[in-house]
Formats: sequence, structure tokens, C-alpha cells
Amino acid sequence: MNTRGLLAMALLSMGCHRPAPETARQSHEAVVPAHAPTSSDQARELLTAGQGDQALALLPEGSADPEILALRGMAWAKKAELAPLPTPPPSAPGVKGPSAQAPEFKPEELQAVEAFERALAASAGHPLASLGLADLLAPHSLRRYSAPTAAKPSGRRPKAAADSLPAAEPGPDFRPERVIQCYRAAIQGDPASKEAVGRLVEFALRVGRTDDADQALQELVRRDREKPEPLVRYGDFLVTQRRDPMAAIEQYRQALIWKPDDVATRAKIADIYIGQGIEFYGKNQYSVAEARFLDAQKYVADPRSPQGLKIQDYMGKLRAIRAPYAK
Repeated sequence: MNTRGLLAMALLSMGCHRPAPETARQSHEAVVPAHAPTSSDQARELLTAGQGDQALALLPEGSADPEILALRGMAWAKKAELAPLPTPPPSAPGVKGPSAQAPEFKPEELQAVEAFERALAASAGHPLASLGLADLLAPHSLRRYSAPTAAKPSGRRPKAAADSLPAAEPGPDFRPERVIQCYRAAIQGDPASKEAVGRLVEFALRVGRTDDADQALQELVRRDREKPEPLVRYGDFLVTQRRDPMAAIEQYRQALIWKPDDVATRAKIADIYIGQGIEFYGKNQYSVAEARFLDAQKYVADPRSPQGLKIQDYMGKLRAIRAPYAK
């Protein structure tokens, strides 16, 4: 056999023993270990499914890891949701008078608080522990400290509500200040999350902390810049809580940049202008009233709608007032 034939046979033999590209790649992948889920990952999945007992079994009790401690707190809080309400301690035999009150917290809640506080002691401001503790304390705080009346436009709570706040009781501190502090820590610890911000808004409004709600709503707008909903929500707040309709209109207009055909938001702007037009009309400030009705008209799509008909009615009244002077 000539030299060329021997070389061809050698090359063919080498090709038979060389793995195909796909086979080689698969062989390499086989030796790279896949990421195995940790006990924390598995516990999170179980907590999402509402299985607090199973999650606790995966989280070592003696751990000093703040993440594990926070997850243990979440697991105990999940168990507390299904636990019965605390009952008053039994009265001593022969003792008359009012029976003792039931404890404020369930045993499972106390276990959760302890785990959250240990996590925060190990890692100040830990976002999961801060949010979990705030969510656990908030219902207790609302039952005790809900504002009896709406907050004043200035954002300060009614004096009576502020004076009625007692000192902290033995056990976990669940005053509004503590809950708000925990929500703020969760917000600061997780700059991308909107969950804690929304919960702070709801809690602050229910306890009459308008300034805290205002700051949280502004933070929500910053964290969700390209959506109209936070802007509309902040506009509603400015109308109902701050009594600042012009500032609310600015938020609504920003929302319309992202959703120009939003009929509900346009109607909110029209309502504000119509209300102002009626107010100026009642004060005989007819030029200003007309300007407000014309502003409202820009946001009313259907002239036959209740808003459109109201504008037409007042514009007719204004024309009738001016008619004698037009001659």
C-alpha cells in the first residue's frame, strides 16, 4: 500500500476514536454538578405553600445565620395563622372579680418574634426579618391604636388619638412607631421590592400617620416609575388626605403619560376642575369658574356623560349672566 493510502487509514482510525462534538459537550456537562437546592431554598418553597411545620424541620434551631433565623420566624408566623386565639388564664379558686385578660400574643407568635429579633440582632435591618416582624406586629397595633378619626390635612394625628397611646406593655413592642420602623428597615434593606412600601402605606393610613404614608407613596412612585397605578394612588391620597387637588392633578397627568386613554383617571381630573368651577361660580368669580369648566372639558370624552352635562349646564348659566352685557 502506498504512503497516501496508509495516511488515509490512519486518519480514519483517529476519527473513529474521537468523540463527536455533541457527545464531548454532554460528557463535560455530566461532570459539572448542578446547583443543589439548600435547606433555605426548600424552606422558602414550603412557606410559599403554607407548610410551616415542614419548613421548620429544615431550619436548624440553634443556627446563628440571620437568613435561617428570619425563615424560622416566617415559619412560626405561618403556624400562628392556624393556631387558636389565646385564652385568659384560669381564675384562682374562691377569687371574685373580673377575670384576667387573655395574652396579647399566641405562643407561636412569640416564637416568631424571638426568631425575627435574633435575626435582626445578628444583621441589623435584615429585610426579611424586618418585614416579617412588621407584618406580625401590625394587626396587634391596629387593634389597639387605629386612628379614631381621619388625619388632618396637615398630616398630624388628632390630639385625642395621640394622647390615648399608652406606654409599651411587657412583651413585644407593637406600638405604631415600632411597626413603621420595621417596615422602613425592610424598605431600605431591599431597594427593589415594592411589597414593604405598599404595606407601610396601608398601615400608616390606618393609624393616622399621614406623613409616613406620604413618604411611602412617593417611594412607591420612585420604585415603579413606568406604571400609572402608583401615580394614581398618590393622586387619590393627595385629594383625600392632603386636600391638595392641584398636586393630585399633577400626579394624574403623569399617569396619563403612560396610559393616555385611561377614562377613570381623566374623570378624576375632570371632577376636580368641575368642583373648583362650581365653587368659584358660587363666589361670583365667573371668569375663573369658566376657566375651570373649560379645563374640565378637555378630560371629558363624552359630552353626554354626567360630567359633560354638568359642564354644559354651568356654561349655559355663565352665558346667561353675560348676555345682558353683550349688547
